[in-house]
Amino acid sequence: MPTIPALILAAGFGNRFGSDKRRAALADGCTLLAASLGRAQAVFEEVHVVLRPEDDPAELGLPEGCNIILCEDAGQGMGHSLAAGARALAAGEGEAIAVLLGDMPWIAESSLRALIAKAAPSRIVFPVHHDERGHPVLFGRDFWPELQTLTGDEGARRVLRAHVSAWVAVGVDDPGVLQDVDSPAALSPVPSP
Repeated sequence: MPTIPALILAAGFGNRFGSDKRRAALADGCTLLAASLGRAQAVFEEVHVVLRPEDDPAELGLPEGCNIILCEDAGQGMGHSLAAGARALAAGEGEAIAVLLGDMPWIAESSLRALIAKAAPSRIVFPVHHDERGHPVLFGRDFWPELQTLTGDEGARRVLRAHVSAWVAVGVDDPGVLQDVDSPAALSPVPSP
């Protein structure tokens, strides 16, 4: 099994939600962010969460000892959060970084394992469900230097567009790879067809 650290981006402000969605409770009482973290921890040996400096991990429902990366300029967009995470992981081992979002708790473990199986330093691997590209995206080590320079609110789109030949799409029967939470109504997963 390749060494692949997971990076959960959770330093955003979620303005469309109306409040701090990371703290929103799911049906089981778990916070949205804690549920997303738990799903990643079930598959990845090493998981890091990108937060803002003022965040209290305990208030977000995160367990003690969780690997936290602070992004000083998170307010300037997701690109900054991803760059901060990539810089923090650059010195470590790993063939790829799995970039997950803190508001996607319903990705199936089997989908994560299928993505890991395709990861390599020269590949960008992502799931596809019903012809739609989803999350997470696994960026091979060859792309880490570019991730470290990202800015703005585009996330990694620039890196994706620049390296189409490196794409590896993995078909999954998992609506969870498309389901993020942008409003309180989205706190319940969409049932599978």
